[in-house]
Amino acid sequence: MTKLAHLRLTRTLTVLGWSCVLAFACATAHAQLRIGMPSGFSGSVAAGVKENHAGAKLYFDTINGRGGVNGQKIELVAVDDKFDPKVTVEVARQLVTQQKVLALFLNRGTPHSEALLPLLAEFKVPLVGPSTGAMVLHEPVNPWVFNVRATYQREAAKAIEHLASIGITRVAMLQTDDSFGADSAAGALKGFDKVRQKPVLHEKFPRDKPEFAELAQRTQASNAQAVIVFGSAGNTANAVKALRAAGSRAQVVTLSNNASEGFIKLLGEHARGVIVTQVFPNERSVAYPLIKEAQDFAKAKGLDGVSPAMMEGYAAAKVLTEGLRRAGPNPTPVTLRDALENLRNYDLGGLTVSYGPNNRTGLDFADLSIIDASGKFRR
Repeated sequence: MTKLAHLRLTRTLTVLGWSCVLAFACATAHAQLRIGMPSGFSGSVAAGVKENHAGAKLYFDTINGRGGVNGQKIELVAVDDKFDPKVTVEVARQLVTQQKVLALFLNRGTPHSEALLPLLAEFKVPLVGPSTGAMVLHEPVNPWVFNVRATYQREAAKAIEHLASIGITRVAMLQTDDSFGADSAAGALKGFDKVRQKPVLHEKFPRDKPEFAELAQRTQASNAQAVIVFGSAGNTANAVKALRAAGSRAQVVTLSNNASEGFIKLLGEHARGVIVTQVFPNERSVAYPLIKEAQDFAKAKGLDGVSPAMMEGYAAAKVLTEGLRRAGPNPTPVTLRDALENLRNYDLGGLTVSYGPNNRTGLDFADLSIIDASGKFRR
């Protein structure tokens, strides 16, 4: 090879080398951190799920607008599981095997989350911020699950204790006949034991297409002063309407799975006075930096504000994003899991989250709200 030919080859290789470097840099800069959200975007929980999604997108979009995480954008792939546990597993499997998501995220439903547990272990992929307070996701500790919100049992017990504190002694309990209903009822019964009471009526109803007319009549006949309902937004709203049609003026209480503006709309004229437990601070309380931040981000996007269900999605997204940041520029499901497991005293904004090998609970915040005459949650 002549000296001139060698020089030309060297220049060519140098150009090719820099081209490869630039191509790799561009690919890295535009890479997506893909996250899968299999949840009930249709069916009886659709209203709350859409608000969960909106809250998560609010945070992710803001972070992406600032350059993403370690130079990469977060892509939230949301898929409708029609609120059917079998479909949840099917679409989640597709998200993991075909979409190659780094984590599953913010799915709704206790039976649905339970159904996902074998899949998490099979593919070694984490589930972050499931939108359920099921105790089965807390105890025993599952190494692939990272809860953000408090348990349903804590909410239910707090609700019963509140009713007792204001002199209500006759409480009926209506629960959906699934693992969510059983879990919530277990928490309520702990609350009853603490205040030395028992429910005057304890009935179950099917998750799919329940008929509430007869159940409402039995509730009315029990002379219940309050009724606590464990069910989806659609079923709970229909239960309230049936109770009012049966002549019951009992105080109605339900859990944070129904803490959405969509639930209030489903209640219609019967919304006022319904008590809904909450697992995040008042969405208008700017004393919490977390709430103020969410409100500011919402305003920047032209939104009127945030709902409790949006705050759940927002907080879960913030925890996941911190895990992605700590997992480094080339995260895998396993390194993301490890990063989250080592998260200690992470300040969400007035609320602190910590995980560890023996702790996947996240937050333990629980509060009560009531729907006022204007259709807003009040604390």
